[in-house]
Formats: sequence, structure tokens, C-alpha cells
Amino acid sequence: MHLFSGSSHPKLAASLARELGVDLGDVMLKAFSNGERYVRFEESIRGKDVYILQTGTRNPNEDLLELFLLCQAAKLSFAKSLHVVIPHFPYARQDRVAAPREPISAKLIAHLLEESGADHVITMHLHSDQIQGFFSIPVDVIDTRPIFAKYLKKKGLKDFVIIAPDIGSAKDAKKFADLVDAELAILHKSRPGHHQAEILEVVGDVKDKTCVIVDDMIDTASTLAAARGELLKRGARKDVYALATHAILSGPAVERLKKAKFKEVVVSDSLPVSPKLFPGLTVLPIAPMLAEVIGSMQRGESVTAIYKR
Repeated sequence: MHLFSGSSHPKLAASLARELGVDLGDVMLKAFSNGERYVRFEESIRGKDVYILQTGTRNPNEDLLELFLLCQAAKLSFAKSLHVVIPHFPYARQDRVAAPREPISAKLIAHLLEESGADHVITMHLHSDQIQGFFSIPVDVIDTRPIFAKYLKKKGLKDFVIIAPDIGSAKDAKKFADLVDAELAILHKSRPGHHQAEILEVVGDVKDKTCVIVDDMIDTASTLAAARGELLKRGARKDVYALATHAILSGPAVERLKKAKFKEVVVSDSLPVSPKLFPGLTVLPIAPMLAEVIGSMQRGESVTAIYKR
């Protein structure tokens, strides 16, 4: 196999290469003076299994266009198979027509990846499971619950409850609660506008309990800030935790999280993020699990077995 990296997350690509025991392939990545992207593989990939790592950062449009170009270049260079590793899938929140005259952006991104030449997509913790159905090629969604469950169990929390930040995330939160042997509570949330969150109701017992909010991403942190405030009003302990796979942290997110004073905010490094960004931030590595999944695929072994340990 040959592993290449786009420009979005070179640190993760280097960690993944070490875990897999391979060298990162040589690829030229640059921009012309007018902003157009240019890519070129600087080694032969004819007849090879090619893996390209590119995640969605706070520059999702540039990340995606560079990825499309890399995919097409690999196909035109006679790669045997092309596997796209995209830990954070951009545009995942736009997965349906929520208001008149909107696009289904996640579906369009799926089609563009296929049209660019991808044979297989590996991603992590999609905003909604239905996105897998937008593809006609195989999609592996890596379950990050074991990473967070292992970390949470090490903390030895007593009398804690897992919090689903909205109805849509309740199913995932319940699976996580079962994994860590905890009760579940669900927040009923409304969005009066983009990046605005209002908690209307809390379903479940949170009084005198340590709350652990579990979500797929933290963007502007409006949901987390509102959730913590509402949980405290309902009698929860002040030591509220937040767990999320994707730390986008755009706009006022960092200031909101600092002001909210969570006991700890735990995220993965699916996007580039420094643990020194604010006190109480913990960043868990995903390269070991990614490498284990990719290795199993290369050997033709079950990936499901990894999550059942």
C-alpha cells in the first residue's frame, strides 16, 4: 500500500504512517498565484493500493478541492485501488432539505468523491448515518466510542450520566452509555438560527449527578454552552464533561468553552487542534485505531472485531 497526505492534517498523516509502519509517499501540493490548487504524485503508483488522508478543517472547500484533484490524479496514474481516509467529513450537517430551496450538500460531496475516482471511503463518526446511503461505493465509518469509553473509564467517575445534546444524537449516546455502564438523559434543543441553540427540556434524571455530554462535533460550542447552563439549573453537579469526536472550534467556540468552565473537554485529533488551546482540553489520538482498521482491511480481516474488544 501507498499512503499519501493532503495539506489539511500532516501531523495525523505522519502518525498514521508510523502506526502502519510505512513511509508517507511523495506528493507535490501547491497553489498558483490565482489560488487554483495543483497536485502531483512524485512516485509511481501504477498497480498499487493507494490511501489518501485528507480531513475537513475550517477550510473545507480548499480541503475538498485538493482531495478531488488527488483522487483524479491517482486514477489517471493507474492506481489499482483508491481509498480516501477523511476523518471529518465536511458538509455532513447538510444531509437533508431542512428548509425550502436548500441543497443536500453531503450527498453532493459524496457524488463528487465518486466522480473523482474514489473506490472506498473511510471516515469517522458521521453527523447522521444516512450519509452512507449517499454513496454507491463502500463506506467504512469508524466507531470512536471505544476511544472515549476507554478514557472515561480510566477517570473512575462515580454516579455519572451520559447526556445526548439533542434527539438526533440519542441513539449514539445510548450506545455509549451502555458501553460505560451509565444512565442516559436527553436534551430537547431548538435552533432559532445557524450556530444558535436553545435547550427547551431535559429528559432524564441529572440532579446531583456528574454529567458527560457526548456529541459528534464542537463547532461554535453554542450547544455545549447552553447545555451546561441548563443542566446546572436542573441540579447537576458543577463538574460537567464534554466529549466530541470532531473539534472544529470555529468563531467564538474557544471563548465560549473557557467561559462555560467545563471540568474537561475531550476531543479527538480528527482535525488539527492543540491541547494547549485552553485549560481543560484533552486531545485523544485516532491514528492507532485508523491504522488497525486499515491494516485489517489490507489483510482481508473483519473490522467489526476491533470494536468488540
